Amino acid sequence: MLMKEYRICMPLTVEEYQIGQLYMISKHSCEQSGGGEGVEVMKNEPEVHPEYGRGQLTEKRIYLNSKLPGWAKSFVPRFFYVTEKAWNFYPYTITEYSVSFLPKFSIRIETRFENNKGDNHNVFGDKPTPSENVTFLDILSDPIPEKHYKEEEDLSLWQSSKTGRGPLEEGWRHEHQPIMCSYKRIQCSFEVYGFQTRTEEFIHRNIKDILLVGHRQAVAWIDEWHGLSLEQVREYECIMQEKTNSKVKCNAGPPPASRPTFSRSISVTDERSLKKMGVPTGAVPDPAPSALHGHARLHSTPE
Repeated sequence: MLMKEYRICMPLTVEEYQIGQLYMISKHSCEQSGGGEGVEVMKNEPEVHPEYGRGQLTEKRIYLNSKLPGWAKSFVPRFFYVTEKAWNFYPYTITEYSVSFLPKFSIRIETRFENNKGDNHNVFGDKPTPSENVTFLDILSDPIPEKHYKEEEDLSLWQSSKTGRGPLEEGWRHEHQPIMCSYKRIQCSFEVYGFQTRTEEFIHRNIKDILLVGHRQAVAWIDEWHGLSLEQVREYECIMQEKTNSKVKCNAGPPPASRPTFSRSISVTDERSLKKMGVPTGAVPDPAPSALHGHARLHSTPE
């Protein structure tokens, strides 16, 4: 299991981002869904947790077969989905991912939001993350895939008419007020012999891009959501949920029942096993970092 902690600062307060996060997730999910792929919301309802109190439980299915790299398509069923379960006890959230046909695959994301510059080294309260596993992501200067770049989301050009914030300049994290940090502890596990290390590293490379794009959008879209109440953004969320589900079901292909299921774990131990899975027994190339950088996201949100 590969565990890393990412810290992403934003020129917002934790209270503001509660609204911005919900708005950004809903808008982005709708934009990137259609033709049978994207994010389908299965459940979105209040939840009371004995430890974290009142919150929201959301369950989604993320269809993204066309976004897979070629090396993965050789053994992945044509129609599959990723299940996302998110427990939002803001300012603390837990998100878990599983795949419809891989019982040995999982991603768990814990997130804590605080009004600081990312200098809390034990934000989750159990034990500090080793420094070599901590990465700061800069929403201003860290590169994102070219296909995701939009001038209106470039924070070196952005300026908010509602708040007067922006544009951001080099070193902004040390000077800007207000400022908050999204702390994310991410554990990725893919217990399939021969694929574990490369797959876990591949997923973390893509997670970094997902986090950068999502947090940039939350800031860049501030004039669309700033000033909304929690009730208003929840209403917006419901409207966008209906649109998103409708877009996913349009031209969705065979019904879910046609998706193959497996009653036991997959184990790749030798050439014979690979052949049974339909995987070429020649050298399997390392996945290119850009191979899964399509518009669909894991975590329909970066929280």
